[in-house]
Amino acid sequence: MTIILDTRGYDSPVATLEEKVTELLKESGGDVESLENLGRRDFTRVTEKDHTGDTYLQVVVAGGATLPATFQEKVHLDKLIKRTMFQSI
Repeated sequence: MTIILDTRGYDSPVATLEEKVTELLKESGGDVESLENLGRRDFTRVTEKDHTGDTYLQVVVAGGATLPATFQEKVHLDKLIKRTMFQSI
């Protein structure tokens, strides 16, 4: 899965957000196998002129078929997580 964070105005290290994402995935019924911070990347399609890129996380997580929906439900109001994309392997 790929997660794009929205760290505008966030003063703490990104590692704290990595821990938060790991905990949210565990609460959603997932088992995090690995989490890699891909660093700051520019967006392909910029929707806000003052926000041209942000931090990407690549997460390998094992879980049931309901994991994506459960995780989305937990983070849909979280302003620090801009986008999530689940890929099946």
